This record gives sequence, C-alpha cells and structure tokens, in this order.
Amino acid sequence: MLIAGSIAGRRRGTAAVATVVVLCTTMLTGPDAAVAGGPPGPSAPAPQLRWRPCVQNGQFDCATAKVPLDYDNPAGRALELAVIRRKATGPGRRLGTLFFNPGGPGGPGTIQMPQEYALFPREVRERFDIVSWDPRGIGSSTAVNCFASPQEAEAWRASKPAGLPVGARQRAAWFAAYQDLARRCQQRDPVLLRHVSTADTARDLDRLRRSVGDPQLTYLGISYGSFLGATYANLFPHKVRAMVIDSIVDPLAWTNHGSSTPRLPTFLRMGSDLSAAATLDRFLALCGSTTTDRCAFSAGSPKATREKFDRLMRRLRARPVGTWTYGRTAADAVNSLYLVHPGWTGLADRLQLLWQGRAPKAPSPPPAPPVPDPNPYLGEEQAAAVLCGDSPNPRDPGVYHPLEEASARRAGDAGRYWTWAAVGCASWPAVAADSYRGPWNRPTAHPVLLVGTRYDPATPYPDARATARELADARLLTLDGYGHTALLNPSSCIQTYESRYLIGGTLPPAGTTCRQDAPPFSARKPSGGVATGGGALADRIS
Repeated sequence: MLIAGSIAGRRRGTAAVATVVVLCTTMLTGPDAAVAGGPPGPSAPAPQLRWRPCVQNGQFDCATAKVPLDYDNPAGRALELAVIRRKATGPGRRLGTLFFNPGGPGGPGTIQMPQEYALFPREVRERFDIVSWDPRGIGSSTAVNCFASPQEAEAWRASKPAGLPVGARQRAAWFAAYQDLARRCQQRDPVLLRHVSTADTARDLDRLRRSVGDPQLTYLGISYGSFLGATYANLFPHKVRAMVIDSIVDPLAWTNHGSSTPRLPTFLRMGSDLSAAATLDRFLALCGSTTTDRCAFSAGSPKATREKFDRLMRRLRARPVGTWTYGRTAADAVNSLYLVHPGWTGLADRLQLLWQGRAPKAPSPPPAPPVPDPNPYLGEEQAAAVLCGDSPNPRDPGVYHPLEEASARRAGDAGRYWTWAAVGCASWPAVAADSYRGPWNRPTAHPVLLVGTRYDPATPYPDARATARELADARLLTLDGYGHTALLNPSSCIQTYESRYLIGGTLPPAGTTCRQDAPPFSARKPSGGVATGGGALADRIS
C-alpha cells in the first residue's frame, strides 16, 4: 500500500508514491470454472498486442489491448489498456513473461515499470519479458477523470487542506471537497465507476496472459498489487505458475471479511496506523543514534530525537512554516518512510529545516521514463474508484473524527494520517458491480511466495503473516528491514530467493529472513534509481 498518492492527498504525476490502498463474473474455462463456483461467463477472445517501440530507438515496447467493460457482456462497450514490455535480455534463455503490477490502486505500470526496471533481479530480467500495464480506470488506459480540464482538477485539489485536516473548519472543507468530487464523477461516467474493480483487473490480467501465449501466469505484484495477485490466484487458481506478492494487503481486511457494514475504514482495519507509527519510531531512534552528518534531525539520542519531533509537530499545529502545515508534514513523514534511500535522509533534512523555521522544498520528481505519455493524468478519483468500489468504508462523515482521535491515541500522528486516507469513500457514488470477496484459500497450481517487511509504513508485517495463513499454499519470506516493498528497498538476499522461485519454482526454506543491502543512514548508497513507492496510493499505501 504502496505501498503513494492517495485519496487524502497524493503526490502527482510520475512522482506519485501513494499509500492508499484501496468479484465475480468472469470468463472461466476448464477446471477454474468449477473451482470458482458457478458456470463459465461468456467467452471473449484474447486481445491482440501489436508491439511497437514506445519511443524511437527505445528499449521498451508499447501496445494497446481492448477488453470488455463488463465481462458479463463481452460484446458491449470496450476499454483500452495501455501495455508496456521490456524483452528478456538473455538471448535464447527466455522462459516467458513476468507480469508486474506496481501497486496503488492507481499505479500506472507504463510509467513505474520503466522507472523500476533496474531493480528487478538480473536473472529475472534475463529470462523473462517484463510486461506491465495501466489498469482499467488508470493513467493512459481508459481512465476515470472527473474534471473537464487540468485547471479544474487543480482548483479542486486546492480546495482542501494538504495532507490531512486539522480542526472542525478544515474537516468540513475536506468532506465538502470529496462530496463535490463524488458529484463530478457520477455526472461524467457513472458506468465506468462500477467496472474498475480488482476482480475486473484480474480478468484483464488473465486475458493479457493469454495474449502473450503463456499457459500459466508468472507475476510480481507489490503493495496493492498483492491484493490483485491474491484475487487472481483465487479466480484462476489453476493458472498460477509463479506469483510473488511483496508488501501484503490482507484480503480479509481489505474486503471487511466480506461484510458491507464496516466499523473502521480500510487502513485502520489493516493496521496501517500501527505499522506506520512503529516505522516512524524506528526512524527517530536510528536518527537519534547517529550523527547529524548522517541524519540532520538527530538530537543526539533516540529519546531526545523523539521529543524534538513531537515538539515540532505541536509547533506546526499552532503555527505553520510557510505552506508546511501540521497536516502536510504528517503526510510527508509517513510517505517519506516508504523509501529508505533517499526517503529517510530527505525527511530528516526537511524536518530539520522546519525545526529551524525554514520552509523546505518539496521532493523532486523522478526522471520521466521513455514512453509516449510520461505524465498521464493520475487524479485522486482513479485510486478512489478502485478502493471505494472494492473496500467498504464508513459512510457517515461524523465517525471519522472520533476514529482519528482513537487512532492517534494508539499510533500518534501516523494514526491521524491513516484515518483520513479513505475518507473519500464516505461519499463515493459507486460500488463495484463485480467484486471478489473470497474465499481466499482455493488451491493454486503452484505455491505463492509472499515477501513481508517488518517495519513497513503502509502494509503491516502482521498482514503478511495473516495472508500466508489465508492462502491455500503460500510461503512467507521476511525482510528484516524498513520501508514499503522489498523491490524498492533492495535486498540481494530477497532477490536471490525471488529469482530461484520465479525461474525454477524453488521456495525459500520456511522461516527465512533477509536483511537490506543498505540500512537507514548508512554510508553506503544503493545503486539504481528508485522512482516511486507503489502507485497512486503510495501516500496511503502502492
């Protein structure tokens, strides 16, 4: 979860590092139809992918796939999916295609896969074509867009406080903004809003698998992409060749155990507030244990650095520094914990400037990837359409402030942030027409490999352990480290086990634990460019 750019205020464009995280009519053939329960849906042919270089002399190929809006009516309205590929680099050694979802919901694969390609294990890049796509409703695919112009979208974004609301007046402004967004979305394309569920995207993924000619799916999904993987594994259990899901969304928490009457919003059910609070505590402790040349915000000890942070946040609640309000700073703190390098060092630098009464610059966006549209529209409504359609959240605006205070008592500033992450769902106008809510234990053709990080600010490690129990055949590989996703916070140990599994099907021994290559505030700098944190929800999850 991802993973960042969520309903509650994500970074925009290619810099999205969102953390918002957020059934079952599908074309089923053969044994999958019986396993899923119910007759096969209407048949539809796999889309043809006419690959062409994304840009002249580029290394990535692009294509467009057409899929049904509604799999119950495959001859009806069609949607377009923007698809991207990097061919296997090992001549004569190609095994097939690895499909990659970068998280979110709302993560545009056509942007994030090229940005993150260098982080895939070398052996995997040699043996597989790596293919990603912008899911339905997102980015350069047929997208949810509730505004008539970029200026209109920017005016809406500016109508609410940055990060999270503080005080009754700001809370009222937030609710009013999201009610306005819901009205706009309902007016522009209400049918599309009902057909962007994770289950719909899983059906799209199975058609893409057929399009590349693979008899079974090889898949890597991070953050929200883990929920997409779990959904696919239970809709098409006999089509799973190898599946790695990294930074795990617990499907039972996401779907509210199949109930449509939630007491808590999605991310409090998941425990994202507790996980973010624990990660923030480690950030402050490790910062306080080193020198200011390694961590600019250090106060000389873990205790003193924690106290310094708490004093700074109290000061910002009373008096912002320029545009850096308490709400913006709390959101920036959680989002910056996603990437150990450069996120933690950059966060420390900004906190120190705020401590000195100086307004820091916002983090710079990553370089644009070599694709025709390197900065597609990624409005908050795209993530909301998936999250709110899939995952039940309280509809009564009056419950969110008491929930915020309760979460703050157990998780501090991170609790406030995660409470508001899904508030857009309180007024969202659509529920998914075809969503999958379980069961989650259908036996798959091959086991699933889960990767969980102990200190993850979005997807808690206990969720990874719970999902390992919920799936029928899964093995948990633990990263004893920090940040959101092992892909974006590299571990050579994790990469070795992932490569063995993806290439040869060999699982790590039960209970295996790995460490990161570059711990926080270490002198060593990681190689390769990390671009984003997990999709449109990376402010909330990815």
